[in-house]
Amino acid sequence: MIVTRLDASGTHARAEELAGLLSDTVEGGASIGFLAPLDAATALDWWRGRAAAVAAGELAVWAAHEEGRLVGTVSLALPDKPNSRHRAEIVKLMVDRGVRGRGLGRTLLTTAEEAAAAAGITLLHLDTETGSSAEHLYRTAGWTRVGVIPDYAADPQGELRGTTVYYKRL
Repeated sequence: MIVTRLDASGTHARAEELAGLLSDTVEGGASIGFLAPLDAATALDWWRGRAAAVAAGELAVWAAHEEGRLVGTVSLALPDKPNSRHRAEIVKLMVDRGVRGRGLGRTLLTTAEEAAAAAGITLLHLDTETGSSAEHLYRTAGWTRVGVIPDYAADPQGELRGTTVYYKRL
């Protein structure tokens, strides 16, 4: 497994692969901001927009490859206000359904945490669907549960679900 940080051109060049992973993740039931079915054009447009955010220094993106195939990604949304330069948000941690359960999610999360610490970030936060398998990952990786916001977002089938908020000091 190889994890690399993508620059803006790399994010744009890999947008089709990233869009495929996004579609797979939504199809698998993960509540990551999209409703099912997620068409390829929408997923591709979304990732192309992320390339612009990477170019602007607002987002850092990592991609995991196994035997030349994209199998995971994680992003770090970076602060844009002077009073928040110490914190960032973990966003869009996705692992291909075919390779789940092998530690890739933890590897991607650790990669983003270490990069954040190296950049002077001292506080990370994230949210995830309450009751999702991702909660186990965050708890066992040392993240602190803040609480639950009920009916926060719709899952891919359109059902409102709670979100659990976590933070981690670096």
